[in-house]
Amino acid sequence: MLPMMAHGHLIPFLALAREIHRRKGFTITMASTPLNIQYLRSTAVSEIRLVELPFRSAEHGLPPDTENTENLPLDQIINIFRASESLEAPVQSMGTVNVTFWTGGAYGTLAYISLWMNLPHRESQSEEFTLPGFPDRVRFHISQLHRFLRMADRTDSWSRFFQPQISKSLQSFGCLCNTVEEIEPIALEWLRKYMKIPVWPIGPLLPSALLNKSSSSAGYFYQHRAGKQPGISVENCIKWLDFQKPDSVLYISFGSQNTISQAQMKALASGLEESGVRFIWVIRPPLGFDLRGAFKPEWLPAGFEERTREKKQGLLVKNWAPQLDILSHKSTGAFVSHCGWNSMDEDEEGIGAGFDFEPSKQSNLAAAGFLQVLGSKSNPASTVFKLGSCRC
Repeated sequence: MLPMMAHGHLIPFLALAREIHRRKGFTITMASTPLNIQYLRSTAVSEIRLVELPFRSAEHGLPPDTENTENLPLDQIINIFRASESLEAPVQSMGTVNVTFWTGGAYGTLAYISLWMNLPHRESQSEEFTLPGFPDRVRFHISQLHRFLRMADRTDSWSRFFQPQISKSLQSFGCLCNTVEEIEPIALEWLRKYMKIPVWPIGPLLPSALLNKSSSSAGYFYQHRAGKQPGISVENCIKWLDFQKPDSVLYISFGSQNTISQAQMKALASGLEESGVRFIWVIRPPLGFDLRGAFKPEWLPAGFEERTREKKQGLLVKNWAPQLDILSHKSTGAFVSHCGWNSMDEDEEGIGAGFDFEPSKQSNLAAAGFLQVLGSKSNPASTVFKLGSCRC
């Protein structure tokens, strides 16, 4: 297995490798760069064979020790995508059969493939347009597209990477899709018709204990899923949740490579404090600052962290949190998310709300079809709502 150099891909690839090994007993080999292999080893993957591929970030115009998209500025993401092509040769020499694993859902995968391959918005005279692979009744709006996609013209660096890569995936032996037939039957039908190769839904790639609603020791899900040092101990996080009322806690996280502006951050903090709602907020430096740097109190309203801590209203978790443990806890009643597919998958109770902001346009679009079929935890008949855009 050769995953894309991003945590949003490493996590489901690892989950898939474990599931194949558990069910079939096959020996699974995962290949990646040294730092990504170090990350995978931290998840205690004794049953998976890990192979390091040579990689030097400086040779690809990347900052030192940069081997995945985490904390990478948006305008440098394309550099690591291009750098990933250097890993192709050593893997091809093994004589393997290529099966593509799309880590998103069927609706999002089809939209992603068709948008990049066809760029239909470039030919449209309207802000709304149809998309090959979707029925004519399905319309997309240019505001749903990330600015890099809006600007794409087949000669730009993003098009020159994505179009050949997608073309290769359409020529593979088959496609694995991280979704469930019962959730996306129509989207899977459209995807199979468009790709013209076998498409197998293999989701949800979640720990069996979670799917079976069985109990697990604190930190079990986190330790087997993330492999990152959390900004709070799993035990302290679960202990705090245990003291809250059922469905009373709002969980806020914008994914592994997203953040919001300082103005949005202050507005969100003010709204949380004024509402009095209990919360857990996974927080990173705002847009325009080094995501790997220390978080500064000045990015929040003066005294916010101290006041909410004294009132025991909420927890601010720096950088990483035990997300699966939080989402599966009985006290968690709502989830404000960037709508990345892993987060939608892990939100298996359907308690999520989307937050529309520019760095996450592609994630928003990929989850759009999925969100429409989910209900809230407290009111299963309702649809998941989407917060209004808050661009400042």
